[in-house]
Amino acid sequence: MNWFVPFAVILPFALALLIAGSGRRAVAVQQSRHLAELERKLDLIMAHLGIREPEPEAPDAVLQELMAGRKIQAIKLFREATGAGLKEAKHAVELLARQRGLR
Repeated sequence: MNWFVPFAVILPFALALLIAGSGRRAVAVQQSRHLAELERKLDLIMAHLGIREPEPEAPDAVLQELMAGRKIQAIKLFREATGAGLKEAKHAVELLARQRGLR
């Protein structure tokens, strides 16, 4: 019987924390999906208007790694050469790959 009181107090608190945490994750997932949908629509509009995103300037070594299929190494070299963050470097290298027909 002594264990019941602490358990009865802790259980609702723990459930409240779980519910609050799952709500935040749901919002983040929803925002991520919304952003992806907006990016897709923007890409369609740009393609329809014939607008191409400017190709980022990249050293030859980055292009060589990318053409050899070593995307992670290309991202690392891009970061070293430009001082860009991981997200920016990944986006730039993926853009280079798309523009050159590499996947």
